[in-house]
Amino acid sequence: NTIKLLTARGVKYLFPVQVKTFQPIYDGKDVIAQARTGTGKTLSFALPLIEKLQNVSQDGRRGRAPKVLVLVPTRELATQVAKDFKNLTKKLSIACFYGGTPYKEQRNGIDILVGTPGRIKDHIQNSKLELSSVKHVVLDEVDHMLDMGFAEQVEEILGSSYKKGSENNPQTLLFSATCPRWVYDVAKKYMRDEYKQIDLIGKKTQRTATTVEHLAIQCRSSQRAGVLGDIIQVYSGSRGRTIVFCETKKEANELAMNASLKQDAQSLHGDIPQKQREITLKGFRNGVFEVLIATNVAARGLDIPEVDLVIQCSPPKDVDSYIHRSGRTGRAGRTGVCICLFQRREEDLLKQVEHKAGITFKRVGVPSATDVIKASSSDAKKLLEAVPPSAVDYFRKSAEELIDEKGAVAALAAALAHISGAAHIQQRSLLNSTAGFVTMVLKCSIEMHTMGYAWRGLKEQLGEEVDNKVSAMRFLKGKMVRWASLRNEGIWRFVCVHT
Repeated sequence: NTIKLLTARGVKYLFPVQVKTFQPIYDGKDVIAQARTGTGKTLSFALPLIEKLQNVSQDGRRGRAPKVLVLVPTRELATQVAKDFKNLTKKLSIACFYGGTPYKEQRNGIDILVGTPGRIKDHIQNSKLELSSVKHVVLDEVDHMLDMGFAEQVEEILGSSYKKGSENNPQTLLFSATCPRWVYDVAKKYMRDEYKQIDLIGKKTQRTATTVEHLAIQCRSSQRAGVLGDIIQVYSGSRGRTIVFCETKKEANELAMNASLKQDAQSLHGDIPQKQREITLKGFRNGVFEVLIATNVAARGLDIPEVDLVIQCSPPKDVDSYIHRSGRTGRAGRTGVCICLFQRREEDLLKQVEHKAGITFKRVGVPSATDVIKASSSDAKKLLEAVPPSAVDYFRKSAEELIDEKGAVAALAAALAHISGAAHIQQRSLLNSTAGFVTMVLKCSIEMHTMGYAWRGLKEQLGEEVDNKVSAMRFLKGKMVRWASLRNEGIWRFVCVHT
């Protein structure tokens, strides 16, 4: 039955972490498992636990206490994990407790309970939840849970099920993408001496998913909203799915209302009521809208299939945050792209992420006008191909009139431009994304040791007033200097070559 349910979900084979953890968990061993984000950690503990419970005689008593307790740091992750369990079994009762959930589920009996520490603790204190029968305890995203200050709550919850030195303590399973040394120290308090440690990262320096390409784009904070639409259009398209992570709720709301976004977007953060958050996530999964703009609330554990692009609006100070955010794409073996926007003063933060995450960002410029037009026209062609012949007939007469007036190619090109929303393209600097600038290259036959050489060459060609019209000058490799100049001042019309 489990195989049929897995096949129905499109699961044809297990990932390495699922293969390596199945037998130890099924045999009742305590396990610490570390694997990269997006490699199927939830199924790693859900599958063997369900098989184990289904192979013993079922206790169908009304009001029965849970046999499995799964603790997770956020309500969104709790919902996701509970859903994964429900997709694997029709025999067992699964409940999910987080802020605002009713008490009635406990009265009907529970086999597997998933919840956040705060809500589970409330149920225990109100004598609504009995954990004395728990045989298996899972701490998912354990590093994040303890780091968020849940350590005391977790210990209070587990205190009713664990007795010091007892061999009858529940089986304990710890899962996470990052496991610093102190996590193991805390784990020993709840685990048997001979626990199984499964590390699929080991001494490899890269801690992010290997299927994700990491790009970095320099962008001033004032230009971020305008640039976002072009980046999504080029790297994800009008029908691809994108998650944008920002630091504040205010920024999430403002970006979701951003006029430069051609795709439908909605925000997700802590001020949004839980019911609406669930509706938003369901809509994103089902393709009702293409862009989800979120704060940290959506970063951990959510398995949203086929996310093409992740954008981080600034380099996070906590490298683990970058690892988990980038892990929303490139999941289950699919490829993905993660783009980190940064300001020049944030270069050190970017290098810190590279060093600690074991990755190298490919520095790229903001998409050029040509890039945006190319991506937009490609999307528009796909939209035209999807129009049914029955609808075409209604527009045939108007099309013939346009062809007579403009010519076939010009008429179709204008239609594609309008459909794609690319009728008005904003020219931007490739160096720092500033609107109204165009990037150029100054070539010289001798090596330039300072920017002064470049400024001198520019002034000779364009006059002394060029000072106020050029910004963001940078050295390239070798003998070239690249600079951005104001489009509306006419300087962009010249390409200067010194020989």
